[in-house]
Amino acid sequence: MKAIGYTATGPIDRPDALIDFETDTPVATGHDLLVEVQAISVNPVDTKIRQHRAPEGDTPAILGWDAVGKVVATGDDVTGFAAGDQVWYAGALTRPGTNSEFHLVDARIAGHAPKSISAPAAAALPLTTLTAYEMLFDRLNVSRAVPGAANAALIIGGAGGVGSIAIQLLRALTDMTVIATASRPETQDWVRDLGAHHVIDHSQPLQDQIAALNIGAPGFVFSTNQSHSYATQIAELIAPQGRFGLIDDPQDFDILPFKQKSISLHWEFMYTRSLFGTEDIARQSDILNEVAGLVDAGKIRSTTTEVLGTINAANLIRAHSLIETGTAKGKLVLEGF
Repeated sequence: MKAIGYTATGPIDRPDALIDFETDTPVATGHDLLVEVQAISVNPVDTKIRQHRAPEGDTPAILGWDAVGKVVATGDDVTGFAAGDQVWYAGALTRPGTNSEFHLVDARIAGHAPKSISAPAAAALPLTTLTAYEMLFDRLNVSRAVPGAANAALIIGGAGGVGSIAIQLLRALTDMTVIATASRPETQDWVRDLGAHHVIDHSQPLQDQIAALNIGAPGFVFSTNQSHSYATQIAELIAPQGRFGLIDDPQDFDILPFKQKSISLHWEFMYTRSLFGTEDIARQSDILNEVAGLVDAGKIRSTTTEVLGTINAANLIRAHSLIETGTAKGKLVLEGF
């Protein structure tokens, strides 16, 4: 089968940063689905792993986690799926990725894909959806109000892949006021169009902008990037006993400013359930199935902003380069081989 991988860590501006190659088609056993990949999207995790995690042995390491495709075979322990089913998922860090014609995924972290949108449109959603949903409902527990706080959530980095779906999930599943940050006119328009009630500029002091909304201090803050830069401001603007969640990787983070307000800090790592084989691993399948229903009901829309062409090394290099600028809006998708 065709696949795209890398043989050495390093920058993306090398012609061989990613390469096309041929490898054996895997075989489904146990809980596995063998999926014929139709579309993928590219995430910051792809670029981080390419830069820092060396391949094992002489075989190129295959990146990619988001995928939409057709089940062609199932392992003996699979329930709820059959050959021919259209599925979507975000995969696991411990297995080869989705930048290949065929891919193995544990059925317990896969869901039935939405029926109302195309494979490229759906491919933009699994990883960011799981990240945003788990943070909002499993970590921050936004369904449980913070006493005395505004019924509001602040999303820092609202125009990115995770922020774009977090806004929509809050609008579809809660009655909360959604505040999103964006600094450029085009990204501000994007988050408004996704459903943010208020948009503020994260390049300017946050507390004064929140105060100017006259809705009170938000009980929840979800930071998707540059969390270390906003820590002091978040501690000032969040309500006492509020909940703060982050998903990025700050090299240093001062938690002390949060102590006086008894702010709880929550990390979200979408791969935790698959990495540790947690008892509730099938929660990811449930989330994906729920969100597929929301998509088909017209309550969640795809965050795809550009389809870069077929799945090959040249197009993936282009996608990685765009992701590494840190200014991408929504999601970049590739389709077919």
